[in-house]
Amino acid sequence: MIETFGPIPATVPVLLQFLKVLPEELTGNSRIPVTDDDYRERSTKLLTDNAKRVVDLLCMYDQAPGVTPAVRNQILECLRTWIIAGEIDLESFCKSPLFGRTFESLASDELFDSVVDVICELIHETQEIDDNMSVIERIVPRVIALTPKLEEHKDEPDSIRGFARIFAEAGETYRLLIVRHIETFYPIVEAIGKCSAYPDLDIVPITFPFWMRLAQTIGKKHSVEPLLTEAYKALASVIIRHLHFPPDVTAMTSQEMDSFRSFRHVMGDTLKDCCLVLGADACLLNAYNLVTAALLKGSPVAAWQEIEAPLFAMRSMGAEVDPSDDSAVPKIMDLIPSLPTHPKIRYAALLIVSRYTEWINSHPNYISFQLQYISQGFEDPDTEVNAAAGQALKHLCQDGKQHLTDFLPTLHTFLKTTGSKLVQEDRLQVYEAIAYVISAMPMEKAAESLKTFSLDILSQIHAVTGKTTLATAKELKEIGCGLENLEVMLHVVGPFGDHLPAGCENSCRDAWAVFDAFTTKYAYDLDTTERITRVLRPGLALFGQSALPIASSVVLRMITSFEATGFSAFLWIAGKVVTRFGRESDPELKISFQALYERSTSKIVSLLQTTAPRDIPDVLEDYVRLLLQLEDVVPDTFYQSSAFALAFRASMAALTLIQSDLVFAALDLFRNIVNNDCFSTPAADPKDTLLAAAIKTVIEKEGLGFVACLLNGLVGDFPDDSTSSVVSIFRSLATLFPSELVAWLPPVLQHLPVTSAPNESKQQLLVDVSAAINGRQFDKVKYAILGFNRACRKARDRRRVASLNND
Repeated sequence: MIETFGPIPATVPVLLQFLKVLPEELTGNSRIPVTDDDYRERSTKLLTDNAKRVVDLLCMYDQAPGVTPAVRNQILECLRTWIIAGEIDLESFCKSPLFGRTFESLASDELFDSVVDVICELIHETQEIDDNMSVIERIVPRVIALTPKLEEHKDEPDSIRGFARIFAEAGETYRLLIVRHIETFYPIVEAIGKCSAYPDLDIVPITFPFWMRLAQTIGKKHSVEPLLTEAYKALASVIIRHLHFPPDVTAMTSQEMDSFRSFRHVMGDTLKDCCLVLGADACLLNAYNLVTAALLKGSPVAAWQEIEAPLFAMRSMGAEVDPSDDSAVPKIMDLIPSLPTHPKIRYAALLIVSRYTEWINSHPNYISFQLQYISQGFEDPDTEVNAAAGQALKHLCQDGKQHLTDFLPTLHTFLKTTGSKLVQEDRLQVYEAIAYVISAMPMEKAAESLKTFSLDILSQIHAVTGKTTLATAKELKEIGCGLENLEVMLHVVGPFGDHLPAGCENSCRDAWAVFDAFTTKYAYDLDTTERITRVLRPGLALFGQSALPIASSVVLRMITSFEATGFSAFLWIAGKVVTRFGRESDPELKISFQALYERSTSKIVSLLQTTAPRDIPDVLEDYVRLLLQLEDVVPDTFYQSSAFALAFRASMAALTLIQSDLVFAALDLFRNIVNNDCFSTPAADPKDTLLAAAIKTVIEKEGLGFVACLLNGLVGDFPDDSTSSVVSIFRSLATLFPSELVAWLPPVLQHLPVTSAPNESKQQLLVDVSAAINGRQFDKVKYAILGFNRACRKARDRRRVASLNND
């Protein structure tokens, strides 16, 4: 290539392009069909053995008279790929004229970007610092000599970006040398500090990885060099300055605002790096002093950015605060109540409270003041401030719950007076916060407190239910919010256990009476139904065994409501009751389970007569999961009911859908059916005989369609992980129904599309299954199905590749 294209100026660009691509292909193209040994041999001959020749060639072209910027860019790009491939002897290269020419080319606008790329790769390639000290000694003075360029090009962001990349790469790569030889390498740190202080926030983050890695390196030392301490102090001040919102926030678009807010959190991480070097106290006091200085200037509302930015910094550094700190954090906590009421400032201050709740828990004397400040936040007309107040209250109650039990009456009064004014998201956080406090109380008191807050919600539901007219959409929405609040409280407080406090003896029955009447009247509203059933689950868990007397009533109400609406949520919660109480010996409960099974199946069959399965996947999934629970806990009822045949056929519809969770659930159900213990019991138990007869009757009738569903799914849209279930089912079918399976397979295979299952694969499956059954080697059915699946998968892959090639 060099001899063919190198001597002719017009073809030199072709040669340079080839030389650039060659190492990229050899190091990055895994599709080259050669063995590892051949690869190593050929790459050595092509790259390593030619590296010096290539560098000499590039030097010659670079110094050739009349060389154009376009060719010089190609030279640099080629040099970069050979450096990345690790083929350039760096020590020899640094002694060549091309090394000096590369740095000098930074003065050329046309070559600047390519030169920056080469220098960064060159520095990166010396990361094994002990092996490359002679090279580093040549690179570092050249890099430091670029520092004045930051001032010369301060009005050219593109240039500063390039220099920032070089300095940051040098800083990251040589951070150990910076720590060991601070005087020599500190100019690089200073240069990176100037890049971090640059006003263009697209450039600043280039420096962040350096500060992070250097901080991690310093953090392992017993002491920190004063120069590095000063560097991180300056960095902390610079970051807080960058955190300032623009003077006119209204001029920012929503996208600009979102980007800026996201970047603030990135800058917050760099402040944590400062804490690692300087200590959290020093960084917090620095931010605190900036706030107090801004407050002393007067007219604080007009300059809210000067207060808000250091407050945001305090929040970002909250994770580094020691809960036992008694120097910086008390000053911040004392400062918060005296801050201006500007919404941006109040928002930032509330989020500080939210972040510092672990510290407040260790200093409970601050709780009263912070609760008062949070309450004022809920009264602010700004919705973001309300949200921050909700978050602060939630975290304060979560971390300091044991100190807040005496404040529970105050919180109850707050909800009564102010709760209705809050948006639901904020109100929900208040209820969650209260639940954390209740969870820390002794059981008797917790039960009474939970009852107090729950009765507020239940009384609203009771009032709406008792109206002679139907509730309005607004009233139902308000009830839905109340149910959501109750759900989060029950979830946080958690179960009391099977032995309830005395104050709760009648609570379960009373609460269900309210829910029963409300569900009867408003089951038709989908949103309301979702909320009702979501509350019932933690409610049943809360009362535990004490909910057994109402369990059958809950099941019957869910059946009636499902029959009336077809909403899957009723099946879902009924299934939870079956799981929780299914093994109880209560006769009334057993009767309700049978009614649930038979009436829900009848409703599903009715739905499938008028609705395509793909239109009710949620209903089918909750129905199949209910069947799984019934089959597990009341197998006699499940198999001996007349609903079994209908349930089997309805569940087959689930196998026709492209819904992974539903398909897995249905396959689990069918696997349980065909692998039932009644087929493996040594002695002929009369009960097992009845179950086996029921299963065989249904499968003999539905077998053809069932096998068709399984094979269509296997070669079609079943999830990859479902194959083991399909194999297990087929093995059991071969054992229980050998002659029937041999009869079912031909018509099913005939109707499978050739595009999914090649004819030879179909024939092979039939041959293999027949041979396994005739030889009574039923385990071989497994290998027949697996082989068929592999063949079909390969056929699909070949079609996919062919389709891509055609495109």
